[in-house]
Amino acid sequence: MSGKAQVKAYTAPEITVTFEARRCLHATECINGLPEVFDPSRRPWIQPQAASADQLAEVVRRCPSGALQYELTDGGRETPDRPTHITRTPAGQLLVRGEMSLDTREGTHTETRAVLCGCGNSQLQPYCDHSGPCGQ
Repeated sequence: MSGKAQVKAYTAPEITVTFEARRCLHATECINGLPEVFDPSRRPWIQPQAASADQLAEVVRRCPSGALQYELTDGGRETPDRPTHITRTPAGQLLVRGEMSLDTREGTHTETRAVLCGCGNSQLQPYCDHSGPCGQ
């Protein structure tokens, strides 16, 4: 699970959705929120033209891991929650929503949503990758 992040972009006239597979923890918020856009049995699996930019942005913001992000054609992006909110799951993962700066192997990243490893076993530090007890 190490290595440089591979981010794929899916573009519609008013919005671009990006997906970083290695951060996805399969919460299925996207699939349940807009199944006409997010369908893992289809290629490409994200079809942003199937919903309005507002609907799509709202569902992308539900992604707890931050694997899904968006940018509007006019330059608009997600506004981070303030204050930043951190919740520990019963398994030990840290769900973080808000303005944050994370140090990773690839450098420092500004984030608005992330699921962080609480057990120390993730190969994708500081993100959870489900490899340890906090991700199970």
